Amino acid sequence: MSVQEQKITTFSFISRFLKMLLRPGAIGHLRSLLTSRPEDEISLVDYLEKHAEQRPHDAAILYEDQRIGWGELNTRINKMAHYFRSRGVGHGDSVAINIENRPEVLISVMACKKLGAIAGMVNTSQTNEALAHSLKLIDPKLVLVGSECLSNMDSIAELLDTTYRGKLLYLADGNHEGAPGNYDDLTPLMADMPGENIRPEKVRTLGDACFYIFTSGTTGLPKASITTNMKIFRAGIQFGCNVMTLTKDDIYYCALPFYHSTGLLVGWGSCVASGATMAVRRKFSASNFFDDCRKFEATACVYIGELLRYLLALPEADNDRDHKVVKIIGNGLRPDIWMAFKERFGIDRIHEFYGASEGNTGFVNIFNFDKTVGWSPGHGKAWTLVEFDVDADAPVRADNGFMNKMGVGESGLLIMRINEQNPFDGYTDAQASEKKILRNVFEPGDQWFNSGDLVVLQPHGHIQFGDRIGDTFRWQGENVATTEVEGVIMKWPEIEDAVVYGVQVPGRDGRCGMLYLTLNEADKLDFEGLIKHMRDNLPGYAVPRFIRIGVKVDVTGTFKFQKAKLKREAYDFDALEDKIYLVARDEASSQPMSDALRDQINSGEIRL
Repeated sequence: MSVQEQKITTFSFISRFLKMLLRPGAIGHLRSLLTSRPEDEISLVDYLEKHAEQRPHDAAILYEDQRIGWGELNTRINKMAHYFRSRGVGHGDSVAINIENRPEVLISVMACKKLGAIAGMVNTSQTNEALAHSLKLIDPKLVLVGSECLSNMDSIAELLDTTYRGKLLYLADGNHEGAPGNYDDLTPLMADMPGENIRPEKVRTLGDACFYIFTSGTTGLPKASITTNMKIFRAGIQFGCNVMTLTKDDIYYCALPFYHSTGLLVGWGSCVASGATMAVRRKFSASNFFDDCRKFEATACVYIGELLRYLLALPEADNDRDHKVVKIIGNGLRPDIWMAFKERFGIDRIHEFYGASEGNTGFVNIFNFDKTVGWSPGHGKAWTLVEFDVDADAPVRADNGFMNKMGVGESGLLIMRINEQNPFDGYTDAQASEKKILRNVFEPGDQWFNSGDLVVLQPHGHIQFGDRIGDTFRWQGENVATTEVEGVIMKWPEIEDAVVYGVQVPGRDGRCGMLYLTLNEADKLDFEGLIKHMRDNLPGYAVPRFIRIGVKVDVTGTFKFQKAKLKREAYDFDALEDKIYLVARDEASSQPMSDALRDQINSGEIRL
């Protein structure tokens, strides 16, 4: 089946918009999104309890060989909520949850939601200072730990003893030996708790906080972004019902961590809103991904772009299309592999979206166009693009002090208006929140959320992702978008992973491009071929001058590259074990870094 790249024309946009409105329930879902207000007394708990009452035996969660119905799920959630209440957890209190992907993590977060408490979604890979910092940010009343995460918690043993003594709860996983002495074993404590729906001490509203989701910490210690009931309510309705058109007959596969908003809001939130079944995997595995989809008979999946690239990198197989998956949703899919993935695996609908845990507006490819982040209503009012100065690392302000809007086809900083309809919930740290707000943008007193992303404006309220601020750098008087450069380099067959970033060079303005790459086969790289490929497909200023070959690219638990660390290390080959090479301007081959070569670079003798 040949799939042609689709253009966003006026005719195609209108026809797909009308088709969307004709879907069953579409008008009601849109009304819910557009009319919801923070004071509304509703949350996804109401949907959960409805499913439990009307469809108690239908599957809510599939995990390994477990099948949990909506009725059983609700009972287990109620028991945990009653126990939390017996420990003094109430409306607005926080409970830290450090559990890997298994049913218990979803039971825990829903137990918190029933009480109006806030679930602190601890990154299960965190240890030491980052873990201690995350707990301090949310000041939890209880700390719930899966046995699989005990070793991580041991890295902050002193803090646990001084600050969290008596607050630690243990949840067994498999055949673990049992709770350590400083933990209370939650499973037997829940056994005698009531299974009936619990009524919160205060009415739940959409404006109430329900999750703390931590940033990945790619540029420092994590920050805790506040997720409200409104955000997960809107995510569930929009992504689950409007975009993916999930029903009770769908099985939605998720191998993303639930401490990340994509897995929790776009994944679990969509299932609760639509009544679909969630199939859960503990950790992503490229080789097992479609085997899982076949096992669970999944019809839909949630993704992060890097995961799809890993799937595409697998050797082709005769059963690549032997599955029931027809629609996927996620973010970060690179345009350069979009069509290849769609055609190889026979995926009819790819619903890319754009959003951030702390953001107040989102975009989604609801109309199934190819190679676009998606659409959001309200261009010019709810969101817009403004001119951005990469050198100054700041939006441009005209002589009158206000910012300049960008037009279709132009790149700019994406900003989102902050108002009652689209509030900015921010972080637990007020100073960090303030840094994300732009004031007096187009008129005195207005407030806009700074997304930190450069995007390209497409027709009819669509955008295409460009780069993160700080990832884009300036060299030889030109802006270099690292995402575009990485997309070109990743087409070279010997490369497994490629990360591009700018590094400072003494005496040079801007930042010089550097490429960190890992290879499919160790020590096998046709340098001359790669250099020619880059020069044939990139402007001269965008070709990286330094190449660093590593064993593995450092990524966070949500597959974000640790570029800040790479930038700091630059081309200091003495302090690094990796091999580093120079690609001087107009040279057809590379040179391994040496003391003499570094001195020539730093003195300006070598043209970069």
